[in-house]
Amino acid sequence: MENAVVFEKKSFIKRTKSMLKVDFKRLFLSRTFYIIVAACLVAPILIFVMTSMMDGSVSVNPQTGEETVIEGFDNVWQIIGSVNDPDANAENTSGDMAAMDMGITSMCNINMLYFGIAALVCIFVAEDFRSGYSKSLFTVRSKKTDYVMSKTIVMIFGAAMMVLAFFAGSLVGGAVSGVSFEMIGFNITNLVMCVLSKMVLVSVFVPIYLIMSVVAKQKLWMSILLSMMVGMFLFMMIPMLTPLNARLGHVLIGAVGGVGFGIGLGAISNLVLKKTSLV
Repeated sequence: MENAVVFEKKSFIKRTKSMLKVDFKRLFLSRTFYIIVAACLVAPILIFVMTSMMDGSVSVNPQTGEETVIEGFDNVWQIIGSVNDPDANAENTSGDMAAMDMGITSMCNINMLYFGIAALVCIFVAEDFRSGYSKSLFTVRSKKTDYVMSKTIVMIFGAAMMVLAFFAGSLVGGAVSGVSFEMIGFNITNLVMCVLSKMVLVSVFVPIYLIMSVVAKQKLWMSILLSMMVGMFLFMMIPMLTPLNARLGHVLIGAVGGVGFGIGLGAISNLVLKKTSLV
């Protein structure tokens, strides 16, 4: 009995730390992560350069003969968000909604990045199942709860880096293309809160994309398709919760939503992994 081997049972905290260490290492050693972040950095630069070149040009509809003047960005911050007017009445609100067209400046902004985050999450989770890493992980030692929690935290970090990269690229792109940096209706503190709120809001979307990924497993196309479809329903809340004139309350709302979605959808992801095959 003296030579009996005693296996130490790891606590939840130790298991989580171990899992986070592995997932962060896999993230930082992945070329896909750096490619995605680099794309987020370069995208706003290209957008500013292209829209500056097209600003003022006229396009003609060959069927109706209607002329449309292409307008570029008035300032750099327009690609980051818009200013919410809390004093706007119903008439002004409806007028603003009517004025929102599907032009270049309304489509090419940081909010589209939240669909790119779906690609980040889906690629990493699909690779776990495709390579057999997840199956061996669950077979040897790790619990599915640890996997879901660790993957959620690591993907939130990765998504936040994408937001920061896009913001940095916007500053570079604005300087290169000569777009104004004038702040109208907000100040530097509001801008910081705006960027923070966008970084925190990714914690709402990541659990959504994660549950779609564990449902589709190694089928990357299916996980991305499901993520895009579900994420589209929440897309309209992004500009409302992360305006340029954001305050601390906007950051806290995003944080509370992230915790709620993380716990709720994380439990569902855990249940899906338990009830379905790992291949």
